[in-house]
Amino acid sequence: MITDVAKLLGIDIGTSGCKVILINEKGTLLKQASAEYELLTPKPMWTEQRPEDWWTGVQSCLAEIGEKHPDAIGVTGQMHGSVFLDANDEVIRPALLWNDQRTVAECADIDSTIGHDELLRITCNPALTGFQLPKILWLKKNEPENFSRLKSLLLPKDYIRMKLTGVKATEVSDASGTGILEVPKRNWSSEMMSSLGLDPTVFPEVFESDEITGKTLESAFLDAGIPVVGGGGDQAAAAVGTGAVDIGTISVSLGTSGVVFTSIPGPIYDPNGAAHTFCHANRSWHAMGVMLSCGGALRWYRDVFCSGQSYDAISSEAIKSDIGAGGITFLPYLAGERAPHNDPFATGMFAGMTLASKKSDINRSVFEGITYGLLDCFRLLQGLGAESRTINVTSGGSKSDFWMQMIADAFEAPCNRLQVDEGPAFGAAILAGVGIGIWPTVTEACAQCVKSSQTIGPTGHDYSIPYERYRDLYRHARDWNVRR
Repeated sequence: MITDVAKLLGIDIGTSGCKVILINEKGTLLKQASAEYELLTPKPMWTEQRPEDWWTGVQSCLAEIGEKHPDAIGVTGQMHGSVFLDANDEVIRPALLWNDQRTVAECADIDSTIGHDELLRITCNPALTGFQLPKILWLKKNEPENFSRLKSLLLPKDYIRMKLTGVKATEVSDASGTGILEVPKRNWSSEMMSSLGLDPTVFPEVFESDEITGKTLESAFLDAGIPVVGGGGDQAAAAVGTGAVDIGTISVSLGTSGVVFTSIPGPIYDPNGAAHTFCHANRSWHAMGVMLSCGGALRWYRDVFCSGQSYDAISSEAIKSDIGAGGITFLPYLAGERAPHNDPFATGMFAGMTLASKKSDINRSVFEGITYGLLDCFRLLQGLGAESRTINVTSGGSKSDFWMQMIADAFEAPCNRLQVDEGPAFGAAILAGVGIGIWPTVTEACAQCVKSSQTIGPTGHDYSIPYERYRDLYRHARDWNVRR
């Protein structure tokens, strides 16, 4: 039963850690907790995590929050990851993550079997190394013993749903990123499963993002019977949390990956496959451009070259350099790239250094290179007809005045910070409220809960020349990357 002032939990299974937040029906943040877990890199370009670590982290957060009977729960998390379960619902092997690049051959097999154009027609997206479908084919080819034990395949957030409720289910936004969902029809493609020799019973039932999928089991942290809604993939949930549920509102997420996101009226897709078209959590569709290393590239730079320094210290040094970073160009392709280049062989690099180069130039080049990658994504969406009346910038990088101003200038548009910037967890909590009827639609929920706190407008500074240099550098390096 809903109390006078409903309390809603949002659970987010991120790449570096999980977050749990508690909000009320006005969108006010009441409590939050987080926990970190290990990222495994058994080989270059491979990334894995233990799903059991996600659950341990969530339990720790729920204990810290201390709310045993919220009115509803929404779940979200990193997309595309593959949780392989056996007949006893035990994890068979560590999950392959969204930025794992081992499945180049399997993507080629999917293209060959289904046909590139037919794949775009069915899923609105090409076969990408990060998606879940090539991962299950990789398991079949490379670990046949593990594949023979496979009975269920879940996405990261849906593993947590199963641990909470005992139910194996997913929802349309996250399922869109598996590579085997018929996005226009919002359900699994039985045609593709048959062509690829996959057992349909391995895949969970698909719900809309604001539908109730099950209720909690009794535990030390939660009472039994609490509704758990579909939730969303991290980008769709983040878009709900930033109000990007109407055409004309652009969301830019400066998380581990970088995402530029917009709602669209139908399953319109990029014929080149550089942008993603997925089902949105608002029962419509969305398009997004995704760069694999955004905040992750900045973190790598800090850890490798600026040990002991804070991000604020790095940006304070960077601001001493002028636009163009003294001629230094940084490519942030540290884990391959997805948009605008579907290129798992792309690598990061610094170019243009001389004896006159200063630390401030190098620092600035990192911020500029990441920003240019985001600008590439933005231009992709404009090519699909996206409008940009409002740009809401979220995640850790939005706290930097220096970076926010750079984005406003490079995008030539005002950028907003938000009063509540708790990322996908906030959106998941809002979806939970829609699921139990606090708000009739996701759009009305966002109108009540999502508010800006500050707008940073463009100054007129021109980034066009260093941006074109950035684009030109990749074109020249592309063939060399393949041959290396």
